[in-house]
Amino acid sequence: MPGILLNLGFTAFEAAAGLAAGSMALVADAGHNLSDVLGLVLAWVAVLLARRRPSPRRTYGWQRGTILAALANAGLLLVAVGAILAEAVDRLLHPAPVATGPMLWVAAAGVVVNGATALLFARGRAHDVNRRGAFLHMAADAAVSLAVVAGALVIRATGWLWVDPGLGLVVAVVILVGTWGLLRDSASLAMDMVPPGLDPEAVRGFLAGLPGVAEVHDLHIWALGTTQVALTAHLVRPGAGPDDGFLLAAGAGLRERFGIGHATLQLETGSHGCPLAPDDVL
Repeated sequence: MPGILLNLGFTAFEAAAGLAAGSMALVADAGHNLSDVLGLVLAWVAVLLARRRPSPRRTYGWQRGTILAALANAGLLLVAVGAILAEAVDRLLHPAPVATGPMLWVAAAGVVVNGATALLFARGRAHDVNRRGAFLHMAADAAVSLAVVAGALVIRATGWLWVDPGLGLVVAVVILVGTWGLLRDSASLAMDMVPPGLDPEAVRGFLAGLPGVAEVHDLHIWALGTTQVALTAHLVRPGAGPDDGFLLAAGAGLRERFGIGHATLQLETGSHGCPLAPDDVL
C-alpha cells in the first residue's frame, strides 16, 4: 500500500507538471506510471476479493471481479495511449516550446520515487513472483524517467523540440506493448480460456494416469479469477464404486502439480454411454 500511494501521488503531480511545462514526455511518463499503479492496485484488490466468502447467489465468491477489473484497466489504458499518440504526433508536426527546467526536475524526482518504490519490493523478490514482477515494473519506470531526464538535457543543449514528443511516442509504445498483453490475457480469462502457462493435455494425461481410470472426457479448465483455477472432468473407472480416497488424492495432485485448487470430478463406470463424452460437446 505505501508503494501504491507514493506512486499515485507522484503520477498526478507529474501529469500536472507535464501539462504546465508543455512536455509530452512527462505526460507520457505519467501515463506509464499510472499503468503500473493500476497493476499494483489490481493485485491489492484481487487479494481483498479473494478473501470474500461465497454466497448462495455468488457461489464462486468475487473471484471473477479481478478478471473484469484487469479487462477494464486495459481498456482505459488503450484510450490513454491513443490520446498520448495523437498529441505526440501533433507536436511532431507542430513543434512547441518546452519548459526544460520543470521537465528535468520532475523526471529526476520520478527516478527517485520509482527507484525507492522498487526497493520496497526488492526484499524477498527471489521467492515471490508477485514481488519480483512489481520490482521489475518499478525499476523499468525509473529507467523511463531517466530517459526523460536525458531528453530534457538534450533539448537544453541543442534546442531540438522534436525530442520531447519523440520520447512521448516511445513511452506510449512501451505502455501499448504492456497493455496489449494485459488485454489479451484478461479477455481470454473472461472467455473461460485455459489460463496461460497451464497445459490442458498435461492435465488430461495426469487424470488418465490415475489408478483405474480408463477414459477422461468433458474436461474443462478455467480461471475463477486472476489467482484461482477450477476444473471439471468425467473419469471412467470400470468396476469401481465411490472412492473418497481416490478423489482426495486426485484433488491433491491437481493442486500440487498444476495449481488447480477447485476440482470437481465425476466418476463413471462406463456401463452407460455419457452424452458429454465427445470433446466438442459443451
